[in-house]
Amino acid sequence: MKTLFLLCALFTIVSLRTSSKCELARVFQTYRLDGVRGSSLADWVCLVQYESGFRTDAVGQNKKDGQVVSTDYGLFQINSRWWCDDGKTKYSRNGCKQHCTQFTDNHITDDITCAKKVATDPNGMDAWYGWKNNCKGKVLDYLKECNL
Repeated sequence: MKTLFLLCALFTIVSLRTSSKCELARVFQTYRLDGVRGSSLADWVCLVQYESGFRTDAVGQNKKDGQVVSTDYGLFQINSRWWCDDGKTKYSRNGCKQHCTQFTDNHITDDITCAKKVATDPNGMDAWYGWKNNCKGKVLDYLKECNL
């Protein structure tokens, strides 16, 4: 029965462009995001709330002096300068060895794998300004209604 529930949760996340925090928390729990470098499920859900608004198709540009220097992709807003290659960003390190557009589809397994890699980098969760500015050091108890 638990396996059926997990499969339904995974199907739900794959079939939606925008997901609820409880749906995501269940998927993140399945993929064991909680505990990555001391993080909690609430940390990850808060991160995607502020980074992408729970949208898998989110794209955001980072500019310097009016010029785009990198772009962030998907649910976790994976950055093209450091973590993926979009074919446009100069000197991309492509730490996750993925094309950036792979992070804007509904299949988030590769997104989660890359996000774990980002979180275990020396900057940890601080790599995401959405988390750093809105979630870090705060009591994140808004997953109570999710019955996890």
